Amino acid sequence: QVQLVESGGGLVQAGGSLRLSCAASGRTFSNIVMGWFRQAPGKGREFVANIRRTTGITSYGDSVKGRFTISRDYAKNTVYLQMNNLNPEDTAVYYCAGAKRLDAVVPADYDNWGQGTQVTVSS
Repeated sequence: QVQLVESGGGLVQAGGSLRLSCAASGRTFSNIVMGWFRQAPGKGREFVANIRRTTGITSYGDSVKGRFTISRDYAKNTVYLQMNNLNPEDTAVYYCAGAKRLDAVVPADYDNWGQGTQVTVSS
């Protein structure tokens, strides 16, 4: 089993920044792709970014390209999401997820999920 714990959410003004962390424990080697998703009230879960655990290759959703950066600390089993130039449309619960497959894209491709952390951006 893999446990994922997110932290770093909060309230920020438009134009501000936040950094989310996702600490993994347990059988972490089974998650070869780590991703971030978000879900706003009344909407589906949206892909934000992912990173391949060993190579560091990244992928981003169109709405966050150029503003968000995903990274990982291999030794600490931690994945980060640096969010810059935030706007109210970024308000959502952000979830960390792990997948056992390299081609993981949609939420159903991911096997492990954290509990989520709230990000609220005020205008």
